Amino acid sequence: MPDLRDRTLITEEDIRNVAAGATVTISEKALVTPLAADVASEKHIVLKRITAPATKTPYAVGKIAIGADHGGFELKESLKAVLNDLGCEYQDFGTTSTDPVDYPDFAQAVALAVARKTCHLGIMIDGAGIGSCMVANKVAGIRAAMCYDEASARNSREHNGANVLTLGAKAISLEQMRNIVRTWLSTDLTEERHRRRVAKIDALL
Repeated sequence: MPDLRDRTLITEEDIRNVAAGATVTISEKALVTPLAADVASEKHIVLKRITAPATKTPYAVGKIAIGADHGGFELKESLKAVLNDLGCEYQDFGTTSTDPVDYPDFAQAVALAVARKTCHLGIMIDGAGIGSCMVANKVAGIRAAMCYDEASARNSREHNGANVLTLGAKAISLEQMRNIVRTWLSTDLTEERHRRRVAKIDALL
């Protein structure tokens, strides 16, 4: 079946080179000249318009669990705007203010949402990002990584298959957070050698 989906304009010449009775696939938005349409009719050629598949954005990662303690609350609120801009769905597990709370409660909630597969990935923010990382990694099935720049974010996903990202609100700026999150969400664990190593992590008790 001749495929002319890469053409934005279908001309007489395009059709004359096609065997009689053939079906030609063309883009749903392609323009067909009147002469091309006449030639297709004469040669009993069917022009079949194909709808282009929806383009998957690099941020189409499923629902994201987010959370923070009082130290990370303000950055979490800014994170929501970043996720909205990227078209990402999220579920906020708190906290809801800067009143003092215990970060383990919220880190556990985010990690459990990922482990139970009600959310695909998780992002947790506290003052340094370290404590929440420790908590999240106590939950079976979680590979949490505390990232501080784009390189560590990329590595945590590409090499380690991290499914929870922890951030330190006192350690990074708003712009750094944006760059880290974009990088982290757009990077995947793809190479077999890395998958094999991550499988060994998952096998540990």
